[in-house]
Amino acid sequence: MQKIELMAPAGNFESLQAALDNGADSVYFGVEQLNMRARASINFTLDDLPEISKRCQEKGVRTYLTLNTIIYDHDLSIVKTLVKKAKEANITAVIAMDQAVIAIAREFDMEVHISTQINITNIETVKFYAMFADTMVLSRELSLRQVKNITEQIEKEQIKGPSGKLVEVEIFGHGALCMAVSGKCYMSLHAYNSSANRGACKQNCRKKYTVIDQETGIEMELDNEYIMSPKDLCTIDFLDQIADSGIKVLKIEGRGRAPEYVAKVIKCYRDAINSVANGTYDKEKVVSWMQELEKVYNRGFWSGYYLGQKLGEWSNGSGSHATQKKVYIGKGTHFYPKAKIGEFKIEAFDIAIGDTILVTGPTTGAKECEVSDLMVNDAKNNKGQKGDLVTMPLDFRIRPSDKLYKIVENKVEA
Repeated sequence: MQKIELMAPAGNFESLQAALDNGADSVYFGVEQLNMRARASINFTLDDLPEISKRCQEKGVRTYLTLNTIIYDHDLSIVKTLVKKAKEANITAVIAMDQAVIAIAREFDMEVHISTQINITNIETVKFYAMFADTMVLSRELSLRQVKNITEQIEKEQIKGPSGKLVEVEIFGHGALCMAVSGKCYMSLHAYNSSANRGACKQNCRKKYTVIDQETGIEMELDNEYIMSPKDLCTIDFLDQIADSGIKVLKIEGRGRAPEYVAKVIKCYRDAINSVANGTYDKEKVVSWMQELEKVYNRGFWSGYYLGQKLGEWSNGSGSHATQKKVYIGKGTHFYPKAKIGEFKIEAFDIAIGDTILVTGPTTGAKECEVSDLMVNDAKNNKGQKGDLVTMPLDFRIRPSDKLYKIVENKVEA
């Protein structure tokens, strides 16, 4: 059984580095505005492409540029510029759904991956897009049985992409799900003239609603049930079945989420994929991974449609169900490499020995550890407060202006 490629989201350099540090095989990211998270995250710029490529190449990680929105005529020159710059920076592939983007990518001899937005659900559609693309993201609404049937047909019929290799199948493995079919939603466009299919979703579905009977005028509040807001997808508890389906790439959703989310989720799935590959995957490990995944942003978890479920499972709240949260403490000021000591200026709240801390930064990524020792204003102390300059031993390098957080328990309403 071939080991699955683990594909990580990167909304900024912090998340990119977190993905690289925690075992991602590939990363996907948006540049400027023509991607499905144009409004949700701090997207990269054209000038960032060489740095993205450099960091990833050093780790042997593949890079995928998302250009998967609806494209209008006035966007075409931008698309050409983006693809040209991506090619020059040695970006691996372009993720596309619009035929114009596919054609432009082929023009520049860029590898193409077909976005889930195209909604591929059968082998004949795979055959068609195999003329243009080497990797295809299947519709999110398929069961694993349907997925496996497609991968088996690709093998049986030797369906190959432009590279001459068998077409690879990619599916979503973890993260937010949209109430619409494979993410094609028009609610935000109708309500706010802000198109989700142009990367500007206002997330109408995540809100609480009152239903009014048009005949009688009776109003009904939908208690504890956000009926258009699905729980987050999680497949780590049946990853062995995912691997058996014959897919080649497992995609983690989350370009709009924080770097510690990327770090935690990628680490868990990296461990899980390795465990499936070496035969050590078991229920005890699954329980441990689930506990870790629950610590970062989530709306509760469900298995999606992979196991044959026909209806979604809905969240009972508008926000995160994470069991932990981060509290801003201060920022980095200096690092002493020989002694491996980090120095921070405390700007809010306090920090003490035994606290779990998180340090984030564009080069640092997202590093979590426990405070084992503390110097406060050059004197040993168990606790530092707002205004103090503190130092502590760290097994990683920090940079000036890295952000320091304390991780605390988060009370989640049932």
